[in-house]
Amino acid sequence: MGDRIARPHGRICVTLLAGCCVTAAVALPARGAPTAPAAAATSAPRAASSAAGGSELPPAAGPLDGAAAARFAALALKCLHQEYPNHISHTLSSDSDARPPHELTPAFYGCLDWHSDVHGHWLLVRLIRLFPDAPFVTAARTAVARSITPQNIAGEIAYLRGAGRASFERPYGLAWLLRLAAELRSSDDADARGWSATLAPLESEVAARLTGYLPRLHYPIRIGEHDQTAFALALIWDWAVVSGDERMRDALQDAAQRFYLHDRNCPLAYEPSGEDFLSPCLAEADFMRRVLAPPAFARWLSAFLPQIPRSTASAAAASAWLSPGVVTDRADPKLAHIDGLNLSRAWMLEGIAHALPRHDPRIAALTAAAQAHAAAALPAVTGEHYEGGHWLGTFAVYLTSQAGLPAAH
Repeated sequence: MGDRIARPHGRICVTLLAGCCVTAAVALPARGAPTAPAAAATSAPRAASSAAGGSELPPAAGPLDGAAAARFAALALKCLHQEYPNHISHTLSSDSDARPPHELTPAFYGCLDWHSDVHGHWLLVRLIRLFPDAPFVTAARTAVARSITPQNIAGEIAYLRGAGRASFERPYGLAWLLRLAAELRSSDDADARGWSATLAPLESEVAARLTGYLPRLHYPIRIGEHDQTAFALALIWDWAVVSGDERMRDALQDAAQRFYLHDRNCPLAYEPSGEDFLSPCLAEADFMRRVLAPPAFARWLSAFLPQIPRSTASAAAASAWLSPGVVTDRADPKLAHIDGLNLSRAWMLEGIAHALPRHDPRIAALTAAAQAHAAAALPAVTGEHYEGGHWLGTFAVYLTSQAGLPAAH
């Protein structure tokens, strides 16, 4: 008997980042809303408690300390307002549309592309919250304040509303914009509150676009790059929880029901494709663990990824079921995607493990694989090559600060 995704009976406001009916299905309460890690001056949370059972799991990566935070912040600060090189997806309706990036999208024009610049801002806002007294914070505040101004945000909205831009940065970049908004909403910092208010009109525009889009999307997009549906839905879910947007929550629950609830035997052995930075299978599970209650998620995962080992004889065997991807050329912008794949796999594996009931026998294999992927990828986040340096810092911070996990109880 299937598990129907039901709306929770109460609203839960937290700090962080669907309607087909299933015949003969059992209604279960939706998964509890996640909460964000509390701010810390010296390091990010080491490990969050299991949402299902309260047991502490070892983190996929070591704690995000001040030195690592400074290194990742430097990557974002280097590119946030670096206009060139620039890779834009831009529809021209006339000669007047042939303008430089800083005129087209005046808030987010650096870091090679729009979505990387948006999540570069998220990186800085998150690190300001976690390390408020760090030496890099002054520069980070100045950089974010330069971008998020009323005039710049008005320019972003005008660009989005331009002819032929209905699908601009959908869903990946738009999801990161909402994740940035969620991070700002979650902060008690005075600057962050001001930036949140300034960003609000663009936040509303993006949310309205996505809420209108999801019911019209008839099929999920199951690739390992920007257009993938599942990863974006996870980011949007976390924003919907923080913002209390019930309409978006309804749209996401409907999408989960239509796209993923009945999926079985995801072909993880076929991953990765050569230019993936997201796992189609793991991203789907990472989204569904947000939507389903732990017992329902555990059952769903058994059918969806039956290849996850349930017991292992050694630590080496525990991680061998899913090997990290191999990066052959970090100077190639597409081949360098595999570093991002390893980072995102690590946080997705960690999230899946945290969503299972406390004594689930798959937790050891999930945790070991997460640690192996983190160990393979984090040393490569150096900024030596701009092809990876303009975006991998965000993925490293998302992983090491456990941005997608519920806080420790």
